[in-house]
Amino acid sequence: MFYVLIMAGGVGTRLWPLSRRDRPKQSLRLVGGRTMFEHAVDRLAPILQPEQIFVVTRTEHMKILATQAPELPPDNFIVEPEGRGTAPCIGLGAIHLHRQDPEAIMVVLTADHFIADTARFRQVLAAAAQVAEEGHLVTLGITPSSPSTGYGYIKQGESVGTVEGFSVFRAERFAEKPSPETALHMVESGEYSWNSGMFIWRVDRILEEFQRQMPEFYVQLAEVEATLGTSGYEPTLSRVWPQVARQTIDYGVMEGAENVVVIPVDIGWSDVGSWASLSELLPADEERNIIVGPHVGIDTRDTLVFGEERLIATIGLEGMVIVDTEDALLVCPRGREQEVRAIVRRLEEDRRTEWL
Repeated sequence: MFYVLIMAGGVGTRLWPLSRRDRPKQSLRLVGGRTMFEHAVDRLAPILQPEQIFVVTRTEHMKILATQAPELPPDNFIVEPEGRGTAPCIGLGAIHLHRQDPEAIMVVLTADHFIADTARFRQVLAAAAQVAEEGHLVTLGITPSSPSTGYGYIKQGESVGTVEGFSVFRAERFAEKPSPETALHMVESGEYSWNSGMFIWRVDRILEEFQRQMPEFYVQLAEVEATLGTSGYEPTLSRVWPQVARQTIDYGVMEGAENVVVIPVDIGWSDVGSWASLSELLPADEERNIIVGPHVGIDTRDTLVFGEERLIATIGLEGMVIVDTEDALLVCPRGREQEVRAIVRRLEEDRRTEWL
């Protein structure tokens, strides 16, 4: 059977100061009047029962996410004691699904991405599930709309056929976020897709890869899996998890995995990873301003103003980002939004946690 694991443990530091530890990006209403997590669940409703949707999140986020998706069974929320990277997150979800159904097709999605063409998204998941049945590890590549330096890339190798109208290629290699020149070359070549971080595979196949490529982690997983459904589960997980090495699924598994394929697809995808990418999803006025919340502007152009309650007044601004919350205000030029993460790091270093 087809199951989905939604990874919902991140915070979204590049959307600070709106996104915080106790108010992560996936819980925010950024686009379309629904939270990112609600969108993630909504787009699956036409093809899955609530019992087929699992969520991995952190203790501090579980209550708010469970409130936003009350249709999901409480037991389908898997609590990760602390974030250890996408590989351990996926591994923890995999052992839960393996216990539920050892022959499960496991779809790994994120809780905080935007997808405009939800119908085509569901179609490509169904096609990818057919490919995964054959033992392939499938990743969804996004057809690039620009030479973005904010995403990783996947190089498409030889064709392995077409499924339900979608082309399937060997994944030749995974590339890190490139320089502008390299990104332009990749896009112009037509051989690369953006790495979406969405995967489809048989649950037994991903566990085989963990055993082969991350053997120490696999032993830790097996120890936790042995206690599933017993009173020993939570104590074992709490003891084992801090010892788990931090690792991403790309480095830990995908780059060295066997039978990896990529399906390039155009579904209107965005990771909504920064104020710049969010700006691309919101409507602009005749002066190219994007305004959310109370605002009065004079001679203001090409500026993002994102407020909550207070009136924001601007005079003579161009190409700026202004984000106002109850206790913090961000002001920076457009084009430097990615550096918001440096502000978060500075606050962490200075132990000014009240603003995190």
